[in-house]
Amino acid sequence: MSSIAVAYLAVVLIWSTTPLGIVWSSESINPTMAVLLRMLIAITLGLLIIKSRHIALPWHKQALKLYSFSALGIFGGMLFSYIAATYLSSGVMSLIFGLSPVISALLAQKIAGEAKLSKVRLFSMLISLTGLAVVCVNSFTVKENSLYGLLFILMAVFFFSLSGVLVKTVHLAIHPMATTVGSLSVSVPLFFISWLILDGSLDVSQWQLRSIGATIYLGIFGSLIGFYAYFYVLQKLTASTVTLVTLITPVIALSLGATLNNETISLNLIIGAFLVLFGLSLYHFGEKFLLRKKELALAKLKSN
Repeated sequence: MSSIAVAYLAVVLIWSTTPLGIVWSSESINPTMAVLLRMLIAITLGLLIIKSRHIALPWHKQALKLYSFSALGIFGGMLFSYIAATYLSSGVMSLIFGLSPVISALLAQKIAGEAKLSKVRLFSMLISLTGLAVVCVNSFTVKENSLYGLLFILMAVFFFSLSGVLVKTVHLAIHPMATTVGSLSVSVPLFFISWLILDGSLDVSQWQLRSIGATIYLGIFGSLIGFYAYFYVLQKLTASTVTLVTLITPVIALSLGATLNNETISLNLIIGAFLVLFGLSLYHFGEKFLLRKKELALAKLKSN
């Protein structure tokens, strides 16, 4: 198996298991402390790798801009995801995060001046949002105060998507590990301040083994190896191939949540998930399919 295939598989597996890891790590550890510990583990290991491999970690103005934009997604995306985990199941969180490419496209229109969405993509967004509505109606019947969880996870997706769009406006070629460590360096103080303001307690006696294990896993794989593998495949593969991850991970995450965490998968959730994933598939491949269909029709006419 090639290094690209290994990295791609790593991204799929890590992104699929991250929502459940967030839920488990927040069971006995306060969410703000859990995410802070996760980032501290990641930055410690990252700095060791930077030093041992003699990777340059620039701190000039352009680099700081890149780190700040990346930290926006790490801090906003992770903090609100951890808070949302106290209200929503891991499968629903993963499903909603699958909408990030769509939100990124809308933000890119405003920020980067990209072309307006086609009718096919607008229609696909409507399908996905309809599926999301079905999922949300289901989740409200599963847990109390799920509306709060929905708002928090949507905020997480917004910051994650905004970060991705802003990062693309910075043209700087540096090592993916340097980007990861630099971004963590900016975001860790923000996580520390959030913990002080929102919690500030450190009752280690309440921490359970599953939460500790999940936090360590997310620190090593979710925040370090996952970022590195993602940047690697992004350099080696086409954007359309990488975006397939957002179609695969919700299915695996829903299955893991039901199998390992006894999360409920109702008929409404299945229907909603299907609509969301169908809409995302149409968003990514609908235009190419129609274009290919027109080309085949024209070729058939010419042959006649």
